[in-house]
Amino acid sequence: MQQQANPSKVWFITGAARGIGLSLARQALLRGDAVAATSRTLASLHQAFGDSSERLLALEVDLVAEASVQAAIDKTVATFGRIDCVVNNAGYGQQGTVEALSDAELRRNFEVNVFAPLHVLRHALPHLRAQRSGHVFNVASIVGFQGGYAGWGSYVASKFAIAGLTETLAAELAELGIKATAVYPGPVRTGFLSKDTLVVAKRSIADYTEAQASLDLHLNGLDGKQAGDPEKVATLILQAATVAEPPVHLFAGKIANTLAEQKMQAVRKDLDAWRGASDSTDFAE
Repeated sequence: MQQQANPSKVWFITGAARGIGLSLARQALLRGDAVAATSRTLASLHQAFGDSSERLLALEVDLVAEASVQAAIDKTVATFGRIDCVVNNAGYGQQGTVEALSDAELRRNFEVNVFAPLHVLRHALPHLRAQRSGHVFNVASIVGFQGGYAGWGSYVASKFAIAGLTETLAAELAELGIKATAVYPGPVRTGFLSKDTLVVAKRSIADYTEAQASLDLHLNGLDGKQAGDPEKVATLILQAATVAEPPVHLFAGKIANTLAEQKMQAVRKDLDAWRGASDSTDFAE
C-alpha cells in the first residue's frame, strides 16, 4: 500500500468508536494528525466518523486475537509510514465480588483489559524502538490507583495491572527515547456504566450488601451523570503528547485528583504506623 504524506503525528487508538477514544481520535484529526482507529466492527467506526479520509484508517480488530492486532499495526505502518502515539483505550467494566466471580469472567476481563494492550505493545514497540521515538498512553482509571470499591475487584485489578505495566514501560523505554503514560480518569460521561456495556457477574451473594449498593449506585445513580467530560480528557492526553517531559501518571478530573490524594495519605498513614515493625524485618547489621 502506498504511504500517505507525513502528518504531524500518527495515532493508533483502540476503542475509538466511543468515549474517550472517539473524542481523542476526532481531536487529533482536527489538528491535522493521522489516526488509525480500531473497534470491534467497521460499522461502529463508520457511524462514529462518517466517510473515511486519507488521514483516518478505520480498522476492525479483535484485540484479544494477537494476529488481528498484528495485522492492524502492520497496516497502520504501511499506510502512514510510522506510529507516534499508541493509545490503549479499549476495555470494559466487570462488576461482581471476588468470591462470586467465575474464572471465566475474570479471565475474559483480563483478556480485554490487560492482555489485549500487551498484544498492541508487543507489535507496536518494535516500530517505536526503530524510530527511537514515540509515546504510549495506557488508559487505566482512578480505580487503578485507589481501588477500595466493593464489587469491582476484577476491574480494579486489571487497571492496577495496567498502571504497574506502564511504570515498567517508562523505565524500559526511557533509553530509547519513548515515553509512557498511565492515564487515570475519574468518572467520565461515556457509555461505560450503561446496562449494555457494564458486565455484571452471573452469581450474586446476598451477604455482600456493599457490593450490591455500589452496583445500584453506578447503574441507577451515576450513569450519564459522571463529572468527567470525554472531550476534555482527550484534550489533556493531546497536551501530554506535546510536552518534552510528559508525566508517567496523568490524573484526569477533580474526583481523580481527590481520590489520588486520599490514597497517598492512607498509604502514608500505614507506612508511618508500621515503620518500626517493618524496619525490624531486615537482617541486623
